[in-house]
Amino acid sequence: MGSADGQADEGPVHRVWVAAFELAVDPVTRAAYARFLAATGRSAPREWDNPRFAAADLPVVGVSWNDAVVYCLWRSSQDGGRPVRLPTEAEWERAARDGREGERYPGGDAIPAWVPNGGRGPLDGPWPVALGPPNDFGVRGIAANIHEWCADWHARDYYGRSPARNPGGAASGRRRASRGGSWRHAVTISRLAARSKLDPAFRYTDYGFRVARDL
Repeated sequence: MGSADGQADEGPVHRVWVAAFELAVDPVTRAAYARFLAATGRSAPREWDNPRFAAADLPVVGVSWNDAVVYCLWRSSQDGGRPVRLPTEAEWERAARDGREGERYPGGDAIPAWVPNGGRGPLDGPWPVALGPPNDFGVRGIAANIHEWCADWHARDYYGRSPARNPGGAASGRRRASRGGSWRHAVTISRLAARSKLDPAFRYTDYGFRVARDL
């Protein structure tokens, strides 16, 4: 986990063990989030009415970390008692690497050929969640298109002191961790080790999430 040639908070490179888990094939879509809003009456994400983000098969964006956690609580109540949650950074990186080590991007050291516009942005908006092939773990679109919220508090020095088994982030902090690229950045896919972070109450239109579940 991590990188020796990235930002300061990506090091040191270290080996971690994570318990078996499930991760959603795709990020939560606009259609799925609309059902949540209808059932709960929670306030809509930022720019919910913007046509760029309105297609049913797009990832929902404009959701805060707090929104994502409430969605997970609601979804857990709908899934027959099988709770879902946000993935940890370690789980996210494990799923994105799909059993490979040391590579920069999903599937290798180059930007995958399926990423729109060769990974060059900014684009007009996010692309549909089903675009592109799944990785060897069956996960689609990871590391590209949108930042995905993770469960952890972010800390710059966490990798130097994190536990070797099931690391879950710092005990407290000001910003929550996220992973992945962004349709509105100059490069729309991130390196697998790249970390980002944001205030958990902020709603940005390139932030979404996918859910995880314990086995």
